[in-house]
Amino acid sequence: MAAAANLEKFTKFLPKIELHAHINGSISVATMEKLLKRKVVSVDCDLTNFKKTERRTLDDCFVMLKLIHTITTDAEAAYLITCDIIHEFAEDNVKYLELRSTPRDIEESGLTKRAYIESVLKAIKDCESEGVDCIVRLLLSIDRRKGTEEALKVVNLAAEYRDKSGGLIVGIDLSGDPKVGDARDYIPVLKEAQNQGLKLALHLAECFNLNDETTAILDLVPERIGHGTFLRPEDGGSQEIVDQMVKHHIPLELCLTSNIIAQTVKTFDIHHFKRWYEIGHPCIICTDDKGVFSTSLSQEYRIAAETFDLKEDNLWDLSLRSIDFIFEDDKIKNGLRRKFKEIRDLCCSSKK
Repeated sequence: MAAAANLEKFTKFLPKIELHAHINGSISVATMEKLLKRKVVSVDCDLTNFKKTERRTLDDCFVMLKLIHTITTDAEAAYLITCDIIHEFAEDNVKYLELRSTPRDIEESGLTKRAYIESVLKAIKDCESEGVDCIVRLLLSIDRRKGTEEALKVVNLAAEYRDKSGGLIVGIDLSGDPKVGDARDYIPVLKEAQNQGLKLALHLAECFNLNDETTAILDLVPERIGHGTFLRPEDGGSQEIVDQMVKHHIPLELCLTSNIIAQTVKTFDIHHFKRWYEIGHPCIICTDDKGVFSTSLSQEYRIAAETFDLKEDNLWDLSLRSIDFIFEDDKIKNGLRRKFKEIRDLCCSSKK
């Protein structure tokens, strides 16, 4: 019990990098309560089930996601949500955060893609002005269910608002139901994103038997891959895919609790983190949807430590190495490394 308590304390103290966090999926119950009180829409909902301390089921998550989409329909909600999420990650000692979200048009509320993006960017800027100790950047997400025409609009908006915001938008995400459509259809759009100087963090190999799609997308050499559950031959991928990943040193954004609840991985001990970590491949521990899956980045680090027998030094190195893969320049990276070193030195001196 004491060891578990010490590990929990350590992972909370550990400065961390979050690179795979969907805005809507990261909404906490406390924020949902705020949104329900605004009464922008009439919603009959009891949040008692979402306040339980044990892990949520997949059915719980689907219900919660449905509710989230019902109550996040206007610009003010987008602003409030983003502010709360940034504060919550900062309270969890996350020092650099990349959020991602798909801008959408909602005719009933008058929300447009532009208004949504501007609300999220305003929240990021206001939190920075407030002095929140967390650098925040934004990726715009392409929903593979919406088609390539919509996808190109997202890319163009990302490039436009990157320039308008002074670089707060840093890249493009490809996400959405992996069982819908073919990611290869989006290759021309993703190449256009690259041509416009946007980095790529792409959901890939989330389902079994998508090897042709996966191989084609990896030919783009994206900066990061999200999940990558079925890349290795023993998981249903192929050695060719592994070779591509290793050759190009493409980091993996790994979300342990998410994969367990979504039932793409049966148990933590067989999670693909283990094999990629053992061969020294860059692995970044992330939350995916901290609100929906009732987790935190500290909790994900604790799960990794308990499951794979990682020591404090291993966790420090995992977190520190994640800085290498953020979508920012060397000035920001070096500043984060200095901050991490200061915190680690403080930790070491306190133990003497």
